[in-house]
Formats: sequence, structure tokens, C-alpha cells
Amino acid sequence: VQLVESGGGLVQPGGSLRLSCAASGVTFSRYIMSWYRQAPGKEREVVAAITSAGGMTNYADSVKGRFTISRDNAKNTVYLQMNSLKPEDTAVYYCQVRFNGVNYWGDGTLVTVSS
Repeated sequence: VQLVESGGGLVQPGGSLRLSCAASGVTFSRYIMSWYRQAPGKEREVVAAITSAGGMTNYADSVKGRFTISRDNAKNTVYLQMNSLKPEDTAVYYCQVRFNGVNYWGDGTLVTVSS
């Protein structure tokens, strides 16, 4: 299983970014996909999750109304649209899938929100 995140970067407060995570080695359309983040000196936390067909989503309270998770099963890709970004959103963002009882992670993409 391989997960490759992209789309991170430096953005000003109030700005937007769209993260992507391309998956391979797994039947993507069968699995819940999640985005996590880890800020400096903090534990990794779940940000958003989406069911296999995309019919249900769930968000951390801290990002509700600002972030949107979506997926394209034809492209084996999950997205995280991030709007109204705040300095406290600064973190490395990871996508995650649980396959055969094992959690798989990408290497992450860094998002820095700063003026």
C-alpha cells in the first residue's frame, strides 16, 4: 500500500489550499480514507474522514465548516479542501487507510499558515 500526499505549502491566514492523496496497492473504493495532521510538538490528530463511496463524512470540531474531504474512486485519490486557514492549522498533513488491520500512512505534506 502506498499513499502519496501533495498540495501543501505556505499560505496566508484566510487563504485556501487543496491537498491530494493518491493511493495504490489497495482496492481504494472499498475503504474509509482519513486525513490527519501533526503540528510541531503535538500528537497526530484526525482531521476528516470519508466513507468508501463518499456518502458520509466526519470532521474534527476545529475544522468543521472550513475543510471539506472528498474522493474520486476512479482516480484512487482523496482530497482535502481547506478554506479560511488559520495559523493553528499549520501542520504536516497525512492521509491514512486501514487495510487488513494495519494503518498505512503517507509521508505527509507540510502546510504552513503565516503572514
